[in-house]
Amino acid sequence: MATDTRSQVIESFGEVDKTVGTLFQYLLQVATMFGLVMLAILLVFVANDAVQPLTADPGWHLTFFVTLVVPTLLVGGYLAVRDTEALTFGVLAVGLLVVSLMFSGGVAMVFVDIVPPVAWFGFVLALVVPSAVVVGVERAGGRLPFEAKLGLTTLLFYVSLFGLPGPLGGVVGAPAVVPSVVTLFSTLPILPVDWVLLTVSVGGITTVAAALYAYGLRGVRAGVAAGVGTLAVVAASALVGPVVGVDPVPATVLASVTVVPTAAYVVGGAVSRPAERAGLFVPAVVVGGALVGAVVVEVMGFAGPVAWVDWQFLTSAHSRNAVDAGLYPAIGGSILLMITVAILAFPLGVGAAIYLEEYAPDNRLTRFIDVNISNLAGVPSVVYGLLGLGVFVTYLGQPTGTVAIGGATLALLILPIVIISSREAIRSVPTEQRQASYGMGATKWQTVRRVVLPRAFPGIMTGTILALGRAIGETAPLIMIGAPSVVFSLPTEFSAKASAMPLQVFAWASLFASEDFYTKAVPAGVVVLVSVLLAMNSIAIVLRNRYQTDRS
Repeated sequence: MATDTRSQVIESFGEVDKTVGTLFQYLLQVATMFGLVMLAILLVFVANDAVQPLTADPGWHLTFFVTLVVPTLLVGGYLAVRDTEALTFGVLAVGLLVVSLMFSGGVAMVFVDIVPPVAWFGFVLALVVPSAVVVGVERAGGRLPFEAKLGLTTLLFYVSLFGLPGPLGGVVGAPAVVPSVVTLFSTLPILPVDWVLLTVSVGGITTVAAALYAYGLRGVRAGVAAGVGTLAVVAASALVGPVVGVDPVPATVLASVTVVPTAAYVVGGAVSRPAERAGLFVPAVVVGGALVGAVVVEVMGFAGPVAWVDWQFLTSAHSRNAVDAGLYPAIGGSILLMITVAILAFPLGVGAAIYLEEYAPDNRLTRFIDVNISNLAGVPSVVYGLLGLGVFVTYLGQPTGTVAIGGATLALLILPIVIISSREAIRSVPTEQRQASYGMGATKWQTVRRVVLPRAFPGIMTGTILALGRAIGETAPLIMIGAPSVVFSLPTEFSAKASAMPLQVFAWASLFASEDFYTKAVPAGVVVLVSVLLAMNSIAIVLRNRYQTDRS
């Protein structure tokens, strides 16, 4: 006998109707799709004003449709039906290539116009030297007390970075006694050329990462081969770059940030997951189709779209003429602001999260702090701008609108978000793993360092990147601390005046609200800003998905 289960009465729940639940599910789906469609329409509208695709010749559209769109749809549709994991592998390879290209452009900008490679290399040495000393002391010093290790580590890094007496002695006017490692290196009579310094420092970081990745896949020999090959590719890029019209410094950065990581992901995925090798057709079709299409339109003479987001827009400063206006100084300002925010907010936020989750007692003070952190995460950004103005400018007497003050204000803005997300990531580590560590005789700090933090790190990074994504799009705090809306040169130090991308776009839409600025320059700036936000958020999404996959 058939039983009607559409509506039944369950004790303590009352009447349960599946029809209502199904209707509610469909309503949620409709609301979600409506929001996504509206957002897509807005982005398409803005992108159309910035790129103006309809200004291209019909032959240009037809060429790329045949060489790029059709093959990509065919390959993607086939893999979507036959092997979705291979399709995911291929799409991630394309996404890594695009995102790493964007970040390599920002890194190259830093080393070309903001931070000299000599100063960067000295800073790297100032971190490597005390790190090596700390590791040596850790191995030779036996079981030193934690307080002694912390004090020694702090002293070594302080002396290496600032010398003695450093900034603390400068407050009371004490003369310098011991120079910092940065100062010692910069005063050497003979220094390597810039691309060599970047090959050793930036390329060295990429080399170590590639070697560890290959070691995890195939063992010691593969790790050594990957490290040697990576360093050779980075060094060779500085020699090959000028041949194709790229200076040695940007070529070295491009190889370190884009070429090697993308190649490592593709080769590593093909070796470790042979069943997904078919996904390599996706990047092959996308890259090959784009190159073939570019050659065809160049030979045939088809004119492309008259886009406002072009090389001139990305590399020029502001101008009163919208045709000549660019976003370059604002991009550099945003990069320096984000570096400052990350330096300030990440260690403070993660440290506070570790203390509150692992060490703080459960008492009224802790609960009071918890409530206030949650409340601070929802405070409007303009309030943090007023806080930065009152504390840093009025009370401490610092100049307005500098990189340091702007970064500190934005760090205060995202600090509660970093703390909350880090606490959630630390809380997600199973208690059984902590107990197992204690059972093996580990101390509280050893358990936190070797068990909790490694497993919580992907979640911590996800929350931090999303918080940085919010900070890079904020305008109100920068306005409140007196940051200039328009600058004509890149900031070269943390005490320099700096604008940012959202502030520059705001100025174009208000102070220079002519027809060309409002309908062309503003959409172009929005497209660049949204592209950076999507790139940062995509990294957070990949980290989150990878973390969830590893846990499952």
